Amino acid sequence: MSNPTEIHARWLYTGLPGAKVLEHQTLCIDEEGRISAIVNSADAPKNSDAEQVHLNNHLLMPGLINCHGHSAMTLLRGYADDLALMPWLQDHIWPTEGRWVDADFVYDGVNLAMAEMIKTGTTTFSDQYFFPDATAKAASEAGMRCQVNFPVINVPTQWAQTPNEYISKGLQVRERYKNSALVSVIFGPHAPYSLDEPTLQRIRTLSHELDMGVQMHVQETKTEVLHAVELTGERPISTLDRLGLLDPTMQCVHMTSLSKDDIARVARSGAHVIHCPSSNMKLASGACPVTSLLNAGINVALGTDGAASNNGLNLFAEARLAALLAKLTAEDPAALPADQVLFMATLGGARALGLEHETGSLEAGKWADCIAINFDSAPMQPVYNPLSQVVYAGHGAHVDQSWIAGRLVLKDGKLTTLDETAVLQRAAQWRDKIAAQHLN
Repeated sequence: MSNPTEIHARWLYTGLPGAKVLEHQTLCIDEEGRISAIVNSADAPKNSDAEQVHLNNHLLMPGLINCHGHSAMTLLRGYADDLALMPWLQDHIWPTEGRWVDADFVYDGVNLAMAEMIKTGTTTFSDQYFFPDATAKAASEAGMRCQVNFPVINVPTQWAQTPNEYISKGLQVRERYKNSALVSVIFGPHAPYSLDEPTLQRIRTLSHELDMGVQMHVQETKTEVLHAVELTGERPISTLDRLGLLDPTMQCVHMTSLSKDDIARVARSGAHVIHCPSSNMKLASGACPVTSLLNAGINVALGTDGAASNNGLNLFAEARLAALLAKLTAEDPAALPADQVLFMATLGGARALGLEHETGSLEAGKWADCIAINFDSAPMQPVYNPLSQVVYAGHGAHVDQSWIAGRLVLKDGKLTTLDETAVLQRAAQWRDKIAAQHLN
C-alpha cells in the first residue's frame, strides 16, 4: 500500500493512441497505487490526505517499457566490443558467462541495470537470462515491474544442463511468483537455431496450457536465416509458424532479415516484434524494417538488448535512434514520428508483454507507472512540442521523478529503493575479478 498522491503537472501525456499533450492536469493515485482519475488541475479534488506533488515545468507521461534485455550483462558492459554477433558470443561472451555467471552475478548485475533504467525513465523491463529467480528477487526488492523470460537453450550452464531442466526450473520460478503484482514469468527459448523441434513443440504446448507468453531471438542476422534454409529448407519464421509458436503470445526479438512473406506471416499470426536498434547496429546485424512492419499492422515494441551489446539501457536513447533509423531506411523524414515511437516505448511495449490492461498508459484503473521529465534546462528549451522534445533532445537525462505502482522510486533524480553507492561498489568488484581473468 502507498499513500494517496496527487501529481500536478504542467503537461500530461496519457500515451493512448492519438492522444494530445494536455496542460495543467492532475493525476490522482489511490492507496493501492492505481490511477483513480486525471482531472484539470483547477478541478482537482484537493484531498487533504493525499501527498501533493507540484511539477511546474515537467511532462508527466507513462513509464517506458524495455521489452528485451539481459540485465545482468551490465557487468560485461564494454568487455568485448567491436565484434560480429557469433564471434562475440562464441569466443568471448559465452566462455566468460560459463566462468562467472551465478546467482550473485545476476543479482548484482540486475541491480546495476535497474539503477540505470529507473534513472532514464524505464518502469517495466523484460529480461531473459540465467538464474531468473535472482532477477525476480532483485526486481521485487527494488519495486520494479519485470517480465522474466526464463531461458531455454541447448547449452549447459551453471543454472541448468538440458532444455528439459531449463523448463522445469523456469516453471518453478513461475510458481514462486504467480501472485506477484510486479513480476510475471514467461518462456524465453533462446533462438530457433539453438533448440531442436521437439523442445520447441513442448514449449508451444506448455505455453498454451499455462497461458504463458514466449519471447525468442528470431532472424537476427541474414547469416542465421541462410544457415536455417540450408539445414531445414525453410526460414525460421516459417518453422515457428509450422510449429504453432507464431501467435499473439509470441514476442519476436530483433527481426532484421525479413522477406515480404515473413512480414505477412507475422501479421496474420498477431505476433509482436521487439526492435533493438542500438544492438543491431553495433553488431552489424542489420536493420529491422519497422516501417514495413507497422504498415502491415504489426505491433512493434522497443528493447535495448543487453548492455554488453548496446552499451546502455536508456530506452529514450533507443527511441531516438529507432526514429532516426526508420527515417533513414525508409528514406522518409516523416517515418516513425515522435508520438509513434513513444507509443512503441510505452503502450506498444505493454501490448507485446501482455500487460496492456495493467500499465503502458495513464488511465483510471491502471497501475500508476509514470515518469516526470524536467524541461527546466537549456537543452530542453524552448518548448514547442513536448513529445518531440523528449524524443529528439531529452535522451532520458531529464527524468527526475518516477513512480511504479504509485511508489516513488526516483525523487529529484535520486534512487529511493536502491542503494546506488552499494550497487556501484559491487559492479566494481565484479569488474576487477573478470578483468583479472581476461588479462591472464
